[in-house]
Amino acid sequence: MAEKALKRIDWLLVAFIIPIIAGGLATMKSFSSLEDTNYFFSKQIIWVLVSLAVFFIFSFIDFRFLKRTDVLVFLFLSMCATLLLLVILGSIFNENKSWFNFGFFSFQPVDFMKLALVLVLAKYFSRRHVEIRDIKHIFISGLYALLPLILVLLQPDFGSAMIVLFIWLGMVLVSGISKLHLFLVLLSGVVIFASLWFFAFAPYQKARIYNFINPLADIHKTGYNVFQSTIAVGSGQILGKGLGFGTQSRLKFLPVAESDFVFAAFSEEWGFIGSFLILLLYVLVIWRILYSASLGASNFEILFGMGIAIFFMGHIIINIGMNLGLMPVTGIPLPFMSYGGSHMLTEFAGLGILMSMRKYGRSAHRDDMQNEFLGV
Repeated sequence: MAEKALKRIDWLLVAFIIPIIAGGLATMKSFSSLEDTNYFFSKQIIWVLVSLAVFFIFSFIDFRFLKRTDVLVFLFLSMCATLLLLVILGSIFNENKSWFNFGFFSFQPVDFMKLALVLVLAKYFSRRHVEIRDIKHIFISGLYALLPLILVLLQPDFGSAMIVLFIWLGMVLVSGISKLHLFLVLLSGVVIFASLWFFAFAPYQKARIYNFINPLADIHKTGYNVFQSTIAVGSGQILGKGLGFGTQSRLKFLPVAESDFVFAAFSEEWGFIGSFLILLLYVLVIWRILYSASLGASNFEILFGMGIAIFFMGHIIINIGMNLGLMPVTGIPLPFMSYGGSHMLTEFAGLGILMSMRKYGRSAHRDDMQNEFLGV
């Protein structure tokens, strides 16, 4: 059985991910060497190993229990309750209450909520694929995004709120929405953003958006991070400064080089060629995810696979755009490269479920829950 499961794993996908992880680890090792400390490098290796274990565990487990209504409802409500608890008891870091800190480790629950949201939306749209052109289902599905969105904004975590919206909008679009409904959804997005701007965004978040429009307006305060990031990327030129010679990250000009701006730190040392190869690897990763989605035996598997691809694309676009000065600074991690365990565990858990679908997806399964919970 284990041998069969191993054969179902997309080893080409794994082969594309490993160099990305190696690039992140090499970057952390590089700027850590100046202080003779391997804190980020050592802890990240542990998170990588644990995440790979999670990937294989989820690959071997029959994913079909995740299609059960009671399981999905419990998972979704548990994540919402955790986010609410975080707003009340969470640790404040960089003006956000986004983390549970237990001293020897901390984790960010919103990452797990993103995966739960993909599962719930995949189930909802798979049950409504025939009648999805009825616009009411778009707004009902929006309720699943609205609750975590509100809880995330209360922290406040603008970056994760963007990802939640990105996942919902992306999955609405791939579900078979009509052009008229597409326009209405986009119009709704504008209304939501305007509402958030006037009633939800904190002053520092508005400052980041102002800085997005003109990042060089105040390079000593709100524009400092973007300014240093663009210097790091530009100074790498074509071939880069070489591993261990990235002055922006090693001399601490570049903030949070291990997580938010790891792409800029990598680009400084590896140049345009290295950055292009990383971007190419990300494109190949998305391609393999979509390929696995296309193998799905039901709409649920297909929509889940596409949701995972949307999840990764959102993080990649926002983080790299942030590093290049094209997006506001949001604190969104770069998949497989940024330091941290919460996001990496979520990424590999999602991919593990996708691999499980390749093995078990063609077996029959019946949802024993006859009653629906908001259509799930």
